[in-house]
Amino acid sequence: MQQPKKIPMRTCIGCREEKPKKEMLRIVKNAAGEIHLDFSGKTAGRGAYVCNSESCVKRVCKYKLLHKTFSQEVSEEVYKAIEEEFLGRG
Repeated sequence: MQQPKKIPMRTCIGCREEKPKKEMLRIVKNAAGEIHLDFSGKTAGRGAYVCNSESCVKRVCKYKLLHKTFSQEVSEEVYKAIEEEFLGRG
């Protein structure tokens, strides 16, 4: 009998809940220290995940949670890109 396929789970930096990786947006910090959105989920580097909920996206942006996660300053453009991706705002 074959084991059911294991679903990779990740923790949202906004609400701290564990959810399936495919339902979340990954933000990655690469070796050069650049931070950007990772739509493939496979880009090399340190990743942080945000779930697909407006309250989590707003919390990440309001409290600048990526600063803490990546231990460095994160540009306002990254936060704007996250809001645009989820909330459709420019």
